[in-house]
Amino acid sequence: MSSSSSNPTTSTDLKKSSGGANSSSAEAKRTVGKAPPAIQWDGGPDGFLKLIDQTRLPTELRVIECRDVQTVWEAIKMLRVRGAPAIGIAAAYGVVLSQGAGASLEQARQAADYLATSRPTAVNLFWALDRMRRIIDSESVAADGQLASRLLAEAQRIHREDRDMCHAIGRNGAALIPDQATIITHCNAGGLATAEYGTALSVMFTCQDQGKSIRVFADETRPLWQGSRLTAWELHQREIPVTVICDNMAAHLMKTQRIDAVIVGADRITARGDAANKIGTYSLAVNANYHGIPFYVAAPSSTFDLNLVDGADIPIEQRDGAEIVAPYGTRLAPDGVEVYNPAFDVTPAELITALITEKGVVQTPNEERVRRHLAGDNGWE
Repeated sequence: MSSSSSNPTTSTDLKKSSGGANSSSAEAKRTVGKAPPAIQWDGGPDGFLKLIDQTRLPTELRVIECRDVQTVWEAIKMLRVRGAPAIGIAAAYGVVLSQGAGASLEQARQAADYLATSRPTAVNLFWALDRMRRIIDSESVAADGQLASRLLAEAQRIHREDRDMCHAIGRNGAALIPDQATIITHCNAGGLATAEYGTALSVMFTCQDQGKSIRVFADETRPLWQGSRLTAWELHQREIPVTVICDNMAAHLMKTQRIDAVIVGADRITARGDAANKIGTYSLAVNANYHGIPFYVAAPSSTFDLNLVDGADIPIEQRDGAEIVAPYGTRLAPDGVEVYNPAFDVTPAELITALITEKGVVQTPNEERVRRHLAGDNGWE
């Protein structure tokens, strides 16, 4: 199965700005309106996957239709869908798309293997695909010939479980946040990155649901600006006061203003609590530690990789240097200059005040506490 570098086969422009990237904020707000779900399956076993193309936000809200495995792979690789839980959900539906007329068990296995090559760091991708493989390899599927239906049911179960976990994360995390709090976040860990509500942003949305007044500073998150493009968009949609800052302003902000907490998501967390997240998270944790500010990581249990203990063993995705030196076609550095572009960094457990999951909160995480926390009967499996 070969990769596809083409654009998604079908797309639907919901509302489109005529002003492009220079549109005014009022125009941008009119542009996006009320957003559809970031991930949605349309139809039965022979249906298709709908995704918000996150590379187009915030100036254009476009829904793409994925009708084959290659299009889902491309959407994950090119960050049209991103965020560890969302990647896992999309990949699960991608396996369903392998089951066209006359499809076989082997084609489903090949689809799972192929989708696993899209991105290396987010463990949710492999967790979801392993669940789909268990369906493929089950004796009952081979006997009843209902593979497509069973794959769809499992993908929908993964989708539904993530939605429930996100809301539980929000409730558990909101208990840590006081009224009138000011929060810093990095990258995007909201509804765009999950089934609904998000992980880090779920804490903020739940605070709002509970009547708490909060204010958020969103790091722009270079080099792809997920904070300014996506997090600010989600918070703005919810009418939560949000201010975008450059990544290198966070320490100054911590020194000169009252910051009550830093809350981020994660793409993989080890058994000892080391957390891989978007590049720039580690420096934010160092700064928070120096200034005595609680640093929280919010993630579902599916983000934990208990096969790894030390964060140094987490594979870190290296991305195209053009994202840094020529973003969106604008040249910012000399031609031929060398570029280093890791997509993630790892924050050691020692810098994390607490891990927030759907099961509760792990204060001052270490290997014993993490394993004990995850071993509990949480009802999500």
